[in-house]
Amino acid sequence: MPLWDLSADELAGYAPEIAEPDDFDEFWGGTLGEARGYGLSLELTAVDTGLVLVDVYDVTFSGFGGHPVKGWLTRPRGLDGPLPAVLTCNGYGGGRGLATGHLGWASAGYVELFLDTRGQGSGWGDGGDTPDPVGAGPAHPGFMTRGILDPREHYYRRLFTDAARAVEALRAVDGVDPARVAVAGGSQGGAMALAVGGLVPDVAAVLPDVPFLCHIKRGVEITARDPYAEVSAYLAVNRAHTEQAFHTLSYIDAANHAKRAVAPARFSVALMDQTCPPSTVYAAYNAYAGPKEIDVWPFNDHEGGGGHQWQRQIPWLSALTR
Repeated sequence: MPLWDLSADELAGYAPEIAEPDDFDEFWGGTLGEARGYGLSLELTAVDTGLVLVDVYDVTFSGFGGHPVKGWLTRPRGLDGPLPAVLTCNGYGGGRGLATGHLGWASAGYVELFLDTRGQGSGWGDGGDTPDPVGAGPAHPGFMTRGILDPREHYYRRLFTDAARAVEALRAVDGVDPARVAVAGGSQGGAMALAVGGLVPDVAAVLPDVPFLCHIKRGVEITARDPYAEVSAYLAVNRAHTEQAFHTLSYIDAANHAKRAVAPARFSVALMDQTCPPSTVYAAYNAYAGPKEIDVWPFNDHEGGGGHQWQRQIPWLSALTR
């Protein structure tokens, strides 16, 4: 797959003006205020997985609208707390999967909460367990256009709120140091990590890999791949909805959340990525308000750095949280 977006020099300085609604902060402040009006209702149930070095818990807490949201919590057995922790957000279409599927951060000495993704979990992986009980108007298959005509009804308002509440849930777990909670994720999970960084600015670190939902309008305009193509397919039918659709998506755009994030961040970008074009990642990276660095994978598509990226994240996060 060839290089197809801006040149490396152009990408490094790419900092476009991205539409941002005047009431962005009021909108998200009100959204989180509504969610916090519900009790956290945190429940942890120990799961017998047969593992001897890691303890695993089935987690439920209240997310957007007070809806129950699931996750897996893993922690290294036998380490005295309080321990640093990582909230991990998942990619598009995936769910929390199996209890034994998330062992990396616990093996590195962290408590990890792997967040289930409401309404997803059947696109790949081992399934999910969190429904999305909120309906939406006519939409293209997928999640990008669910509630596309009203930011209060959009799917990602609910999902980003779930992720922000997940930080609160993780901080409430016995043995977790609330001052040392980081947030990580790839693709959709990378966008969620950036949103959390903006909505919960006192997290310890943000690790967005090949993040989705950055400079959304450009992504829709230049790539033919889903999930961005869901929006162009919707607008090809609903021709009169273009202005309102992009207005709604401006509340979701992770580059606008990045402007408000101040925790140290380590991004990654793949220069042959046709799902999340590199220029969209750099738009968020260059907008990011806090200290930051970026790992560049010149010859990779949306898989980015894969395990190589995680190997770089371990010592970087350790230097911040140990």
